Amino acid sequence: MRILITGANGLLGQKLVDLLSNNPEVDLIATARGANRLPYTEGYTYRSMDITNEQEVLAVIGDVRPDAVIHGAAMTDVDKCEREKDACWAQNVTAVEYIVEACRQTDAFLCHVSTDFIFDGAAGPYDEQALGNPISFYGWSKYAAEKVVINAGQVGKPIRWAIARTVLVYGIAHDMSRSNIILWVKKSLEDGKNIQVVTDQFRSPTLAEDLAAGCALIATQQAEGIFNISGKEVLTPYEMAIQTADFFGLDKSLIAQADGSTFKQIARRPPRTGFDITKAQTVLGYNPRSFSEGIAILAEQIGQRV
Repeated sequence: MRILITGANGLLGQKLVDLLSNNPEVDLIATARGANRLPYTEGYTYRSMDITNEQEVLAVIGDVRPDAVIHGAAMTDVDKCEREKDACWAQNVTAVEYIVEACRQTDAFLCHVSTDFIFDGAAGPYDEQALGNPISFYGWSKYAAEKVVINAGQVGKPIRWAIARTVLVYGIAHDMSRSNIILWVKKSLEDGKNIQVVTDQFRSPTLAEDLAAGCALIATQQAEGIFNISGKEVLTPYEMAIQTADFFGLDKSLIAQADGSTFKQIARRPPRTGFDITKAQTVLGYNPRSFSEGIAILAEQIGQRV
């Protein structure tokens, strides 16, 4: 089976390459804008592809002719999306139109990665039937992208599609500039810094390896429809910080409770999301790690990098 992934240089993309390059039944094509930044070249073929360039998308996917496309590339910095709306729309919506058209021309199955930020956070945790109501521009862009994918399965020559919605993805990958809550809490407490962490936002934190596994299950099974692919627990960032401090034996007294209004953020955040993952567990066989198991995996990876 030939699978093409977008955003190969990002966190999810790197985990997908790690997973699928070791699968002898998968011919993996990894794509991203510019040069390959992955630390190894075995087990996959790399193609440069700018998802905002329509001709490039149609040419690369048309040449590769994959059985499935996992589209994980996106502009995900929520506040940056609020400031740079044109760039956000180009990367998160218009690019999806190009990917969809390429899948239509090549009869490829599309697994499109989406987010809990399509919801307003008034009534989480959510199942797959819940109706979106975004409260940030990032959320609106991802909601619009979902509509592009769903409509592509209904009009013209329909494509086969799935949407993998996820929540607060964390992990460690090669050459990554962005941190995550575990690394931030660990470093802050090791440095003796007092930190404030919110107690009024609820999420299902998702280990990047688990999201990659869920997307791979969808793509290899060509399972159609919407799937919630997240962690299994709904936690506040404060609870995540406490678990992190406990795991590493750090001083929890440095962690102060705060609410969302404490922080000046450009974009609004949905207060209570989190997902019901029953469908993915029963239909796909998806089995994510707990947050404490995720901390242990990151700790092992940090040790390997030292």
